[in-house]
Amino acid sequence: MTTPTNEMSPRAAWLLILAAAAILMITMGARLTTGLFLSSLNTATGLGVASISFAMAIGQFMWGASQPVFGAIADKYGSVRVVIVGALMLAVGTAATPFMKSEFGLIVTLGVLAAAGAGAGSFSILIGATAQRLPLARRPFAAGFINAGGSFGQFVFAPLMQFMISTTGWVSAMFTMAATTLLTIPLAWPLRSSAHAPVAHAAHEGGLGAQVRAALRDRNYLFLHAGFFTCGFHIAFLVTHLPGEVVLCGLPASVSATALALIGLFNIAGSLSAGALSQRYRMKNLLAFIYGTRAVAVIVYLMMPKTALTFYVFGAVLGFTWLATVPPTAGLVGKLFGTRYLATLFGLTLLSHQTGAFFGAWLGGLAFVKFGSYDWMWYADIALAAAAALVNLPIREAPVARAPAGAAAAS
Repeated sequence: MTTPTNEMSPRAAWLLILAAAAILMITMGARLTTGLFLSSLNTATGLGVASISFAMAIGQFMWGASQPVFGAIADKYGSVRVVIVGALMLAVGTAATPFMKSEFGLIVTLGVLAAAGAGAGSFSILIGATAQRLPLARRPFAAGFINAGGSFGQFVFAPLMQFMISTTGWVSAMFTMAATTLLTIPLAWPLRSSAHAPVAHAAHEGGLGAQVRAALRDRNYLFLHAGFFTCGFHIAFLVTHLPGEVVLCGLPASVSATALALIGLFNIAGSLSAGALSQRYRMKNLLAFIYGTRAVAVIVYLMMPKTALTFYVFGAVLGFTWLATVPPTAGLVGKLFGTRYLATLFGLTLLSHQTGAFFGAWLGGLAFVKFGSYDWMWYADIALAAAAALVNLPIREAPVARAPAGAAAAS
């Protein structure tokens, strides 16, 4: 018999959380360092920054689009199978990328296979798997800890990949990354206990379709989507084009790798802090503060001289807020709708996140080609971050009132 959620031992809970964090460390490490390969891919293929940025933008969208799909599969069949399939897709897509010489080929490998594979081992599946097994009070901390694992992956893989690109070449670096992603397969084993586990706080009994329809009619859920769209725009633009911004400022490539590593390092603290603070303060207020901080950080960055130190401080400040939005957003979704279909519902918010990411990565490339700089992207980033801060304030955190099964959620 499966252990009920409230009887899960501390040791088993930690094993589950650590395994999920380790999986996210690898998949996010692979996903968030693709921008380091942009220049090498451009040199090798001659396709141009805009075309390669478009392929990476497709990848941003596919990473999000795959998560509600894989989330629904995980909700029904368990997370282990999903993570294994995702690991194989991520490894194949990454390993095949050096052989692609066309924009379509890069879209297939980086944009579809690798991105969807990373999505199968990402937030919605991993946080959903743990939330179904943990009591309500521990879920925000678990989400923050898992999120910190993804940040640690960026901290580790960004300088490692840059070092390999500089010493052994970008092809060897990409092959190494592909092999590393296969480590998520044995790490998925502790997640097996979450399959078909009894679920606490399941707020709706009408099935997946009814739950999704109810959520999409609820304004609080839609406000979360709007804020997460901005989060994705911001993150994808920086991950894809920060190396290009550094080059425009006349600084060596090592500065961008160090800045990306600092983003990952400081996001570990930010993620853990967000998870802990989500247990004490209103999560909507935390989200508003995080988005507002980003807007201020970009304004200050634009006013500062573009030195290596500026990029390092900028990376540290942004890193603290980088993915700190994930614990309160996942916490609010679980608080509003329960955990039975959390992987699917949070996956849908990540789809909005990655729709924003698509535009962040793609428009960044177009802006560079048209204007020779990223200035207009920075201005758009400021405006969207300020709007995201405001849109989270009206969210009502109380669990959504439910009518009988099959009825729409109360607004």
